[in-house]
Amino acid sequence: MSEERKQFETEAIRTQLERSDFLEHSTPLYLTSSFVFEDAEDMRASFSEEKERNIYSRFTNPNTSEFVEKICNMEGAEAGYAFATGMAAVFSTFAALLDSGDHIVSSRSVFGSTHTLFTKYLPKWNITTSYFKVEEVDRIESLITPKTKILYAESPTNPAVDVLDLELLGNIAKKHNLILIIDNCFATPYLQQPIKFGAHLVIHSATKLIDGQGRVLGGVTVGQADLLREIYLFSRNTGPALSPFNAWVLSKSLETLAVRVDKHCENALKVAEFLEGHPNVNWVKYPFLKSHPQYQVAKKQMKLGGNIVAFEVKGGIEAGRKFLNAIKLCSLSANLGDTRSIVTHPASTTHSKLTEADRLEVSITDGLVRISVGLEHVDDIIQDLKQALEQ
Repeated sequence: MSEERKQFETEAIRTQLERSDFLEHSTPLYLTSSFVFEDAEDMRASFSEEKERNIYSRFTNPNTSEFVEKICNMEGAEAGYAFATGMAAVFSTFAALLDSGDHIVSSRSVFGSTHTLFTKYLPKWNITTSYFKVEEVDRIESLITPKTKILYAESPTNPAVDVLDLELLGNIAKKHNLILIIDNCFATPYLQQPIKFGAHLVIHSATKLIDGQGRVLGGVTVGQADLLREIYLFSRNTGPALSPFNAWVLSKSLETLAVRVDKHCENALKVAEFLEGHPNVNWVKYPFLKSHPQYQVAKKQMKLGGNIVAFEVKGGIEAGRKFLNAIKLCSLSANLGDTRSIVTHPASTTHSKLTEADRLEVSITDGLVRISVGLEHVDDIIQDLKQALEQ
């Protein structure tokens, strides 16, 4: 992380690690699989890590290094590593830090693939997980055992936009000597920095708001240097590295993150306020709506409320399907954080294979709709939602 800290927007634009002899203004692409050495001694010293330099793009590359440096500066982290996808970041982080017999305590409201990792794949290596519900944080300490190593949560959560108290989690992790890992995807480093509240590691799916335009996949883990050393060594040997091209795209995307997210949040709050007053909507969840159950917590730890709004259409699953079929402007897609507004109905799509009881455990009701509010004019977004709700 840079010693002289600048304002967020300046760090995003002015962090540049490499220039060639051409002295280009914008960071060039380094599309190379490997790097050459001056002589045998240079090669020996590089591989023994006596000198810090690029060897092979699976390890480091100027483009991935610049992207990671920016995220570290934004999050207040000591080190980081960039991955091919958000889930590559999640898996590699856990795989690098956990041993057979270790135990995780996690919020139940996690991304579906993360839940599958915890319940299907990590148990193959005798790694177990105990869940707590968002509204039952007072149960966390009762779940901790001598084998517990990691405390994990998303905030805000996907897809129900619940908010967990990061300071509370940080205090529990410190008391029990646990590694606190926070998925900060929905908030981005612009709205929330979990390390300030005691997180040791922060994970992002850069595919979402960090890219912001639905172009490339990417992930990143940043945080405490000693933990990142283990994650780096694991990833260097197993190969989930982010490509230089995607890193270049994502690094450029960070230059506009603040201005984009400001507008996303402005639009999302107006959409949430519209939905809250609509007769065909049972309830609305948005972190900066005063009716949100964790509104005060959100205000404490987030700069703005993010771009995701969750709401329940009256009429259950069939009403949710009809609502999606009536959408004209917004996209029906599995992505989020795009310039384009995206609408999903989890009960009939992404979470349709779960039982109703399992869905309710993570606050997914039959009529729940998640909208990733984009950068179109907010009046047009609202008009599309209005006409779909009326049908």
